[in-house]
Amino acid sequence: MAISEYEPLIHLIQAAMLVLAGFVVASVVARASYKIMIKHLSAHHSSLFKRLLYWLILALFLASALHQMGFSLGVLLGAAGVLSVAIGFASQTSASNLISGLFLVGEKPFQLGDFIKVGETIGEVLSIDLLSVKLRTFDNLYVRIPNESLIKTEVTNLTRFPIRRFDMQVGVAYRENIARVREVLMKVADENPLSLDEPAPLFFFTGFGDSSLNIQFSVWAKRENFRDLRNSLHEGVKNAFDEAGIEIPFPHRTLYTGSATTPFPVQVVSAPEKE
Repeated sequence: MAISEYEPLIHLIQAAMLVLAGFVVASVVARASYKIMIKHLSAHHSSLFKRLLYWLILALFLASALHQMGFSLGVLLGAAGVLSVAIGFASQTSASNLISGLFLVGEKPFQLGDFIKVGETIGEVLSIDLLSVKLRTFDNLYVRIPNESLIKTEVTNLTRFPIRRFDMQVGVAYRENIARVREVLMKVADENPLSLDEPAPLFFFTGFGDSSLNIQFSVWAKRENFRDLRNSLHEGVKNAFDEAGIEIPFPHRTLYTGSATTPFPVQVVSAPEKE
């Protein structure tokens, strides 16, 4: 049997070895590049570069394997171009998400590990891909948000800056002295170990409510202590108001029928006993 009869099998084995080598080389080079890039770039940029490099190297090995099996690369590139055009018309949404993903990568409004709010969804950023962003919510749900939606809507980064301010809304009875209330609230903030001295807590008298004097008490905390401060501050204010005898009122309603009428008679009647 002539050697030429074994050539197709030899080319097939060589192509298979090229594909296998491509997976190995792409994986090793991508991991090594990630370790280098993470020292100079953010985590999500390094991760994106790692993926792009992996698929680029693998594509080169696959092209070499196809060439080894006798396929013309020119024909393959032409077919790929036609296929790309067809896919582009069929998947305009994906193309829009891809372009939006490039804007997100360049703008860097958030990074891996940040907590963001998109609409009513709040979660930790798990990955930033070219088509979507993946979040994990506080109740451990997995949420995928298309990049196009992130570009078109308002996105709030809850962990971008090292400190945050908690604005507590509280009402006190009309008979209370506002200066005394301010003194008690400032003492609560001063005794709370999570409250920052700088910037200092802020006290705002925001106006007259239906049943209370409305106050905003704003306290700063480190980003990682924000939720603990919010919980402890509510408890501290309630206990301090109780000790100081400051009333947090419930809504009051007064019925008034005019100056010419007499007050409504009110009579308390006990329920009749059952026989």
